[in-house]
Amino acid sequence: MTAFNFHFVVCLVTALSLSSNIYSALAARHLLQSSQPVQPALPTIPTLPKATLPPLPAMPNLPTATLPPLPSTPLPTLPTNPSLPKPTLPPLPTSMPTIPNVGLPPLPASSFPTMPSIPTIPTTMPSFPFLSPPPSN
Repeated sequence: MTAFNFHFVVCLVTALSLSSNIYSALAARHLLQSSQPVQPALPTIPTLPKATLPPLPAMPNLPTATLPPLPSTPLPTLPTNPSLPKPTLPPLPTSMPTIPNVGLPPLPASSFPTMPSIPTIPTTMPSFPFLSPPPSN
């Protein structure tokens, strides 16, 4: 139902746009065939007085800020870290351990079915007796 409504709206819009083109073409032809209207004289614009701005005030001198001196007390020293004994790791093994052999189970004895062969495509056109020309005498 919505597809029908959509197609109906599309057809309606198409018909309206095509019919409006006919009237716009007729209006353009009418404008081309009519004489030019007389342009009214434009009124003159009076000259306006030039606006004068007052001068900008002078920039006042700002006082310079003085910063207090930094304190001269020395910073306290950080305490030293105590020395810790180095951790020891156990020795690495010198030989690799043996990995046990895991045997796979035997495959089942049943075989897969054979694939059917693909027939060959003929490359010659067969002859039909009713399409061949008649024998000549």
